[in-house]
Amino acid sequence: MSSKDPSQLNGGDDEFEQALREVEQSLAALKQRYAQIQRDSQHQTELQQREEQLHQASLRNRSPELDKELGQIKEQLQELEITLESALLSDRHLKALFWEGLRSGIAGEVFWQIVRFGGVGVIIGWLLKSFAG
Repeated sequence: MSSKDPSQLNGGDDEFEQALREVEQSLAALKQRYAQIQRDSQHQTELQQREEQLHQASLRNRSPELDKELGQIKEQLQELEITLESALLSDRHLKALFWEGLRSGIAGEVFWQIVRFGGVGVIIGWLLKSFAG
């Protein structure tokens, strides 16, 4: 049997307890996010039903109050859609997607356009200067 230093065992226990606390915090955050998604989803369903009712009522009787309420409901639905879509991903996942998109898509394309057209501009400028001077 190997004899282990008790301080090393306690250090391992501390790391384990810290990891366990982090997992518990992540689980609590996940439960809160899930509850929020359920509430928002239920609210979205209610708003969609109310929107349909108002739409039917506005077809029969056109009034500014109905149009105003219909517009407010559409705005609330859009906000809920954004909330629900963003709630599906954690901040860490959003950051990873942002940087991956930036690397592969937007920044990559923009970078090469700058290099291409900047290079062409430098060459044209160099040619103009050499012919003028």
